[in-house]
Amino acid sequence: MGSIIGFLVDIIISLIIGAICGCIAGNIMKTNNSLLHNAILGVIGGLVGGVLFGILGIIGLQIGGWIGSILGGVIGSCIVIYVARMLKK
Repeated sequence: MGSIIGFLVDIIISLIIGAICGCIAGNIMKTNNSLLHNAILGVIGGLVGGVLFGILGIIGLQIGGWIGSILGGVIGSCIVIYVARMLKK
């Protein structure tokens, strides 16, 4: 039972960090998206950033912890926003 609660807490924390990353990336990329849209992009961007930096061997951006997660998520979210803009053209 404890491992299920821990798993759910990890998911909630990941979603919160993703939402923060999306909001930061939205400001960096100067989007006019809603908070919810930025949060969704942040969660997707966190996945993109994690996979990208994992492939490049920069696990946790060598910073580790939540700071590395936010930095990777923001960079991943900026990439997602950039790609979304290119697809809209």
